[in-house]
Order: sequence, then structure tokens, then C-alpha cells
Amino acid sequence: MSGAFDLTGRTALVSGAARGLGRAIALALAEAGADVALGLRDKGSDGGLIKEIEARGRRALPLQMDVLDLKQGYAAIDEAISAFGKLDILVNNAGGGVDERPVEAYTESDYDFVLDLNAKSTFFLSQHAGRHMIAKKSGAIVNMGSQAGAIALPGEAVYCLSKAAVSHMTKCFAVEWGKHNIRVNCVAPTFIRTDGTADMLGDPVFRADVIERIAALHRIGEPREVADAVVFLASDAASLITGQTLLIDGGWTAR
Repeated sequence: MSGAFDLTGRTALVSGAARGLGRAIALALAEAGADVALGLRDKGSDGGLIKEIEARGRRALPLQMDVLDLKQGYAAIDEAISAFGKLDILVNNAGGGVDERPVEAYTESDYDFVLDLNAKSTFFLSQHAGRHMIAKKSGAIVNMGSQAGAIALPGEAVYCLSKAAVSHMTKCFAVEWGKHNIRVNCVAPTFIRTDGTADMLGDPVFRADVIERIAALHRIGEPREVADAVVFLASDAASLITGQTLLIDGGWTAR
């Protein structure tokens, strides 16, 4: 890769890198030239990702990184900086939710779990990596939001509000850290074909409804379509873009 999209000489850390979107993002960053630290909930289980990155001529560093354990997350960031000498890109990809349920059925523990997983981890891991980026006067952070942060999905109230929080904190970080030459952006996908969505999309009625609601393109997204957007936002091609949430939703929210 050449030009403004080239990440040669840069280092990145991707949380939740073992599968799905995280895996696709890690590979796309490596293909663009970056060395990639892999935040893994189980450091010993990378599913062959390390070999795939090394086959692209880049370094891969597996890290124990359960984002619900902030001390573990801080240690992973510190290890990536120590091993690579710097950290240029942080992708806060790890996240999730609980099974669908009506608003009145959510418990406090459900709420705490989802907010900790999506919003709290994004805030404090960005803060920790950001201190390093502030010191070196450069950096790019890409947060994983969701179209759920821009619309209401029945049965997913807490997930929706957690992703709305990620989108808004992206603006807050971007405004405060722009003076340090740090850009902070968010990608917000629709339903993407991954292991995590396989069961839902395996329901023919649900799948048909999703395809209909993806109003412009009428198809399920692929992981690479999100990963390429992350590479763009992490690269110099997006040098004047910060504080933004890029909806990758095939037109779902356009109608």
C-alpha cells in the first residue's frame, strides 16, 4: 500500500482481536503496513492470526487483554509500547451485550456489565494509551460504535445507550486532544457477518428483516468493509477527520 493510506512504520493495538471484526481489523492494519499488538481475552488462543500477520511481513504481539479488567488492559497497552517502542493506533474493538429483553426486564447487573464492556473500557483504555500519545504528540484512536448508538433497537436499550455513549465520548476526546495531534473517531456498523451474529442471522425471518432495513444496499455487511474504514480513519488519508462517527450501515439509518 502506498500514499496516505500507508501505515508502514506505525504500530497498532486492537482489542478483541481473536475473531470477527477484531481479526479483520488486525489483518487490514497489517496489510497497510502496521505492526499489530493483539488484545486477546485468552492470550494462548489467537486462531492462527499471528501467523497470518507475520505472513504479511509484519510483527504480531499477542497480549492478555480482557477489557473488563482494566489493570489487565493497562498492562497490555504498556507491554505493546515496550515491545514496539511506541503506540500510534489504538482500536477499541472489544464489546458486546446481553440477550434481547424489554426495558422493564433489565437488571442492574445487566446494565453494569454492558456499560463496563462498551463504554467504561473504551474511556479508560483510551485514557491510558492517550497519555503515551500526548507525550509523543501524535496518535489515532478508533472506537467501535454501532448503528445502535444512533437508533433505537427494541430489546437492546442498554446496548443502544452504551454505544451512543461511545459515539459521544469520541467527540469529547477528540476536542480535548486535538491540540496534541491526536485524532479520535468511531465506526458504527450495522449487522456484519461474523461468528457473533451467526445465530441471529441464521433465523430466516430476522435475516430478511435486517436485509430489508439495510435500506440502500439490502445485504449483510462483511468484516472487511468495517476493517477498511478503520484503516482509513487511522491513516493520514483522514488527517483532518476527528470526533466523527462513521456509520457503516448500508443505508439503514438513512431512512
